[in-house]
Order: sequence, then structure tokens, then C-alpha cells
Amino acid sequence: MIKKLILRLIGILITSYGLMFIIIYLNLLKMDYTFIEYLIYILTHVECLIIFLGIILIAISLRKEKDYELYI
Repeated sequence: MIKKLILRLIGILITSYGLMFIIIYLNLLKMDYTFIEYLIYILTHVECLIIFLGIILIAISLRKEKDYELYI
């Protein structure tokens, strides 16, 4: 249980770190970037792609483990 909690906390921190950069780079839209150019820019930078790693960690921590215990 503590392992899942730590994994979820790390996932949330990594996701918020990546989302922070995506929000910061929204300023590119004011500098005459189109939305497609913005998406290409976001998808080519590692600090923005790390959001997917965080989402995967959160999904893994939310996965339910099977109980192989017999109930009598």
C-alpha cells in the first residue's frame, strides 16, 4: 500500500512538472505561432513529454491487485 502511495505521489509530481512547462509555453501562441506549430513544439521537447510518464505512473498505482486469498 505504501508503495502505491509513493508511486502515485511521484506520478502527480512528474505530471504537474510537465503540465507546468506546457502552460509556460502557451506564450508561444502570442508570438505568432499557430496552434499546429505549438503542438509540434510541445511534442518535440522532453520536459513537456514527461507528462505522459506521470500519467502512466498514476495509472499503475491505481491498478487493483488481485487477491488470491480463499474466503471461507
